[in-house]
Parts: sequence; structure tokens; C-alpha cells
Amino acid sequence: MHGMISKPPGAAGNLAPSRAVLLLLVAMTGIAPISLYMLVPALPVLATTFGSDISVAQMTVSLYMVGIALSQIIMGPLSDRFGRRPVLLAGLTLMVAASVACIFAQTLPQLIAARFFQALGGAAGMVVSRAIIRDIYERERVASMISLVVAALMIGQMLSPLTGGLIETAFGWRAIFYVITIGAIIVAAGIAVALPETRRSRAAGSGFRDDVGVLIRNRAFVGFVMCQVLASQIIFTFAGGGPYIVVTQMGRTSAEYGAWFATTGFAYLVGNLLCVRFAPRHSLEKLIWLGLALQLCGSLANLFWSFIGWNEAPAWLFGTQMIVMAGNAIVMANSAAGAISIRPEAAGTASGAMGFLQQGIGALMSQFGAYLGGHSATTLPLTSAILAISLLCAGMMVFVVPRRKIVVSQALIEQAEEDEGGMM
Repeated sequence: MHGMISKPPGAAGNLAPSRAVLLLLVAMTGIAPISLYMLVPALPVLATTFGSDISVAQMTVSLYMVGIALSQIIMGPLSDRFGRRPVLLAGLTLMVAASVACIFAQTLPQLIAARFFQALGGAAGMVVSRAIIRDIYERERVASMISLVVAALMIGQMLSPLTGGLIETAFGWRAIFYVITIGAIIVAAGIAVALPETRRSRAAGSGFRDDVGVLIRNRAFVGFVMCQVLASQIIFTFAGGGPYIVVTQMGRTSAEYGAWFATTGFAYLVGNLLCVRFAPRHSLEKLIWLGLALQLCGSLANLFWSFIGWNEAPAWLFGTQMIVMAGNAIVMANSAAGAISIRPEAAGTASGAMGFLQQGIGALMSQFGAYLGGHSATTLPLTSAILAISLLCAGMMVFVVPRRKIVVSQALIEQAEEDEGGMM
């Protein structure tokens, strides 16, 4: 069970108290998703400006998400081979160039293509930031630091659609890309000035194939990754089906749906803050089980409300989903910490694989959730799907991830046997 317990190098550990580094981690993680949500309010204007259907304008979002997914699987391994700083700076340079192309786009296909490359470069920060956190923090502190970064990021994400709408109303949609360009330049400058290289030294001859080989053969890595990915699918599935349930089934307005959906984001934020508070004092395995218990309890309650009809009111549906989302945040942060700690020198590759699966499967699950919400007369199909995902997520911890105490005990037994052999 190579890599179950490891410590970061002492040199990198000196970065841990730096507020500048934490601020950069938040900024580099958030530049791509914030840029995604800033443009959403301007989609109707884009459709009108370019004389296209809204579904075509939507591709500025959907292909952006494809770019994020591909960036995860590309930039992670590159950061393990060439270092965190070069990959981050190259990615942000690509983002700046693509953002400038967005400003001067004359057709919607040009804008869509530029948005794809904007995501491909900007999302480097999402995958590399997790690797940097593993580089500079002890295993048991990784989850709390990921949660801290995500908590700060979520505040920015919640404000970004409003910011984008205000900018578009006051200055036009192209002004949004001026702001994104300036933001990417500032983040790149901060990385160039304040972020030292944190990548661990690697054994001679080791490379991408060695990293992948070790990771995919490791039960703990597979279990933690699938636990994290499945937990994220709860968000995608509920987000896909929620609008149809609230607007179509319940007859509420889209604005009311937005207000109710914000409660789940608040619950996710609370879950991350709880993780920041308790992760340094408890093992990540214990916290994953706590999060799984909350997920399962909330999912079971929501399914029960569906059977008896209470979920036809948004207060019951979203009130219980808040419990699910608080647990979800705890599961995702700690399982991500577990996955990138298996082989710390390959944290970028591990982070990239996890992010790619999360985004790629998420696109399908969002469509699946929309189908369940849009082709049903009750909330039962959607709540059943969320419970099934919660059970699969728990199954990863039960059947795939080895018990850490057993792993440590076995290692001690083997060491004792070797010592006895040496004495005889």
C-alpha cells in the first residue's frame, strides 16, 4: 500500500503559513470557474447580437466545460514532469491570449472556440492548486486546506453571475472579457512573483507511465477517486433536475428556483467550513464517514418525503438537500486529499485524473438529472437517483478503500519479521 502515509518535504513546508500563497491558491483555482459563470447572464445578449439561437450561444458554456475537463487530464501530468510554476504560467498565458480573442471575436463560432482555449488554459489552476496543497501540507491537513480554498472560491462563484450581469448592463458583453483578461494577468503576475516551485523531487527514470501504473493498481487511490467523483455527481444530478422540478412540477418561477438553489450552495459552504475546523484534528477517513452519513441520511429523508408527497413543496426538497450538500462537501474534500496523497510526487496526475472524471461524468449526469426532472410528475425519480449515488459512494469506502489501521499494522508486522530475521 505504497503512499498511504507520507510527509511533504521540509523546504516546501515552509510555504504553509504564507497568506500570499493561500490567496494565490484561491485565485488560481477560481479564475476558470468564475470566468464561466460571469458570462452566463450575457447569453441572451450573445444570441441576439450574433443572430443565433440561444442553444448555440449556450455552447460558450458547454464547450468551456469540455475545456475544463480536458485541461485537468493534460495539465496535471505536465505539472508533475515540468513543475507547478511553468505549467501554471503557460496555462494562464493561453487564457490571456484566448480572452483577448474573445474580445475581438466577430462571429459566435469564433467566440465559442476562444472560450474553449480560455478554459483549457485557465483550468490549469484548478488541477495544479490541489497538487500544490499536497506539496506543502501534511496529509491530514490537505483536506482542510482544500476546503478553505473551496470555501473562499464559492463566495466568488456566487457573486460572479451578478458581477457579469452588472458589467454587461453597464458596458456590454465584451467588457466581461476585459475583466477576465486583467484578472488572468494579475494572477499570472502573482504566481511569477510570489509562488516558488513546490514540486517534489522525482526518482531518476520515473515518469507519467510509472505514475499511472502505480496509481491505477492502488486500491486506495481508486477508492478515494471514485468516492470523490461519485459525491460530485450528486451536485450535477440535482442541478440538472432541480429547475424542471421547481418550475415545471411545482409551478414556481425561475427566480424562486435560483433562490432555493442558493441554499444548497450555502450548505456546501458550511460543510467546507466544518472541514476546515475539524480536519486538522481528525483523520480524513473519519471525516469521509461523517460526510457519507450525512449524505445518506439526507438522501433517505428526501426519498421518504417523495413517497409521502411532502417534496412537492420546495422547502422540504431543498431543506433536506442542504443536509446532503453539507455532507457532500466533507466527502469531496477528504476523498480528494486521500487520492492525491497516495503518490505525492504524482499529485498532479492524480488531481488531473480526478478532475477529468468529475467533469466528464458530470456532464452526462447533469443531462440524466434533467431527464428525470423533465419527464416525471413527482420528485421520486430524482431523489431515488441521488440515494443510489450516495450508496455507491459509500460502497467505495466499504469495499475498495483499505482500512488504514490494517495497512499500518501489516507494515509493522512485516518490519518486525525482517528485524527478527536479521537478528537470527
